[in-house]
Amino acid sequence: MKVVVIGAGLGGLSAAAQLVARGHEVTIVERDAIPGGRAGMVESNGFRLDNGPTVMTMPNLLEDVFNAVGTEMRDYVTIKKVDPMYRAVYADGSELNVVHGRQEMAEEISRFSNKIEAASFLKFCTWLEKLYKAEMGSFIDTNFNSPLDLVKPWRAGLQLVKMGGFTKLDKKIGSFFKDERLQRIFSFQSMYAGLAPYEALSIYAVITYMDSVEGVYFPEGGMHSMASGLANALTDKGVTIRYNAPVTRILRSSGTNGAVTGVEVGGNERIAADAVVCNPDLPVAYRTLLGGVEAPRVARRGKYSPSCVLWIAGVKGLPPANAAHHNIHFGHDWNGSFKALIEDGVRMPDPSVLVTLHSLDTKGLAPEGDSSLYVLEPTPNLDGKIDWSRERDRIVGDIKNRVASLGYPTDVVVERVYDPLDWEAMGMERGTPFALAHTFFQTGPFRPNNVDKKVPGLVFVGSSTLPGVGVPMVLVSGKLAAERVDEYAKSRR
Repeated sequence: MKVVVIGAGLGGLSAAAQLVARGHEVTIVERDAIPGGRAGMVESNGFRLDNGPTVMTMPNLLEDVFNAVGTEMRDYVTIKKVDPMYRAVYADGSELNVVHGRQEMAEEISRFSNKIEAASFLKFCTWLEKLYKAEMGSFIDTNFNSPLDLVKPWRAGLQLVKMGGFTKLDKKIGSFFKDERLQRIFSFQSMYAGLAPYEALSIYAVITYMDSVEGVYFPEGGMHSMASGLANALTDKGVTIRYNAPVTRILRSSGTNGAVTGVEVGGNERIAADAVVCNPDLPVAYRTLLGGVEAPRVARRGKYSPSCVLWIAGVKGLPPANAAHHNIHFGHDWNGSFKALIEDGVRMPDPSVLVTLHSLDTKGLAPEGDSSLYVLEPTPNLDGKIDWSRERDRIVGDIKNRVASLGYPTDVVVERVYDPLDWEAMGMERGTPFALAHTFFQTGPFRPNNVDKKVPGLVFVGSSTLPGVGVPMVLVSGKLAAERVDEYAKSRR
């Protein structure tokens, strides 16, 4: 089949690779001048600044995508461990390094807290690994056609129940660790799913497994090099990628109904296709590319994840000697911060911030003696109560002052700031780059599906559909999308 992929984000690139592996003829059309989508890159004054995802886990999933298209990942991108994976800094001044290796991390916890908590960590890792194995094949790496599909992998579901997968995450983490600081570092990952630890189910600790057990990695050249490497691999295999080619409409056999027949680019050019894979944010794609077709109810009325303010900068000078690649600075009131952010729709009163220093251990991302900064503070999305047109400058100023007070260099050479209004302008629903929150009834078969019976031949890919948010999930979504195209091809024979 001839397939057009809209968007050269990681989801679109993953889908393209899987489609090539299945023998389809693929063309990718991308509105920007470079691949990556949300995993973009700003290059200026000798700095290379990632402006998308900053934490890479499960590199084997990226390797699977390269292998699908018949290439080796090492020929296009070099992945290395980040160790320590995080430096966690608490309000009381204590610091914990999250390191690779279960035994090594247990020793670090013993130093930081006590031997009992260290022993609990090893038990925690065993529980996480079982959780991951129960979820991955049956509930993550799979397409769903209806909620009844949840019944099919009943053995895995029963195992999750027995493991406490449907209890609240904070309670489950608390059953392993008494030290509140350890509870934080092993539960903050729920924010990736758009939820506070006290509202997330324990099944979402699978993110903690990917993060703290399987480990954190970094591609040389920056996170964007995952996308540029995949794009290069695809073009080497004959895939056409057209940049600066914004899709303005998905074409159909009978106007606003019937099967897809291709895409319209720039308002006038038409590219024919037997199937279309759509990487833009699903609710935005329905609204802007599919006139007359209503998005699924959950996409229109569901609960969206919090957003963030992201400040990226190239600065003069080097960070403190004890800084790590990823630094999490926790505020005082943990649960109160989540309540403000998620329930009240206001800024955290004592924000926790992530400060990432990609240039710390990777050459070529900043001039000698200078640094790259990636600073993220979670904020409400546009459903919240912050007037970003009025409050942006003050909030950004607060963030910069906080970063300076923590000892990081802030003599700016080049910078960019992204707030929820910016995310919305970039095509992200409700101004959040993290899509729908992963509540139970917005996950699996309850999440917007990657196919819609009203639009035969259209398949969605990316964080707003199955299986969900995060680089690993988006890469998996490409495989699921390719499977849907195969199903559609068979139905037409």
